[in-house]
Amino acid sequence: MKRVTGIGGIFFKANDAPALQAWYKRHLGIDVQGWGGTAFTWTDDEGKPVGGTTIWSVGSAAGDQFAPSTASFMVNYRVEDLHGLIKVLREEGCNVLGKIDDSEYGKFAWVIDPEGNKVELWQPPAVQ
Repeated sequence: MKRVTGIGGIFFKANDAPALQAWYKRHLGIDVQGWGGTAFTWTDDEGKPVGGTTIWSVGSAAGDQFAPSTASFMVNYRVEDLHGLIKVLREEGCNVLGKIDDSEYGKFAWVIDPEGNKVELWQPPAVQ
């Protein structure tokens, strides 16, 4: 079974999220949207979309979206079989949080790494 197949997103906190979002937009050209981030569409060498995105987002340092971790970041990893991977991670003694969430955006689960960082695992929805 494949485990992680790619990075689905990078999320981090900022003391002044709007100012940091504006800095990234102005100086690095990241198209920061009203929700605080952007979706980078995967492309081939010619710039044609190839069926995936990576989310980049800056949120408020006051938020608890990464709890129980106290880290200022969280990485979202793409997986192909979330239920299978969560089963294996539990068998291996990993600290898997709660249950699998299923939404229109796909399936999500979380695990805490040995350093206390919250890691998000994401199985994208099937392409229709």
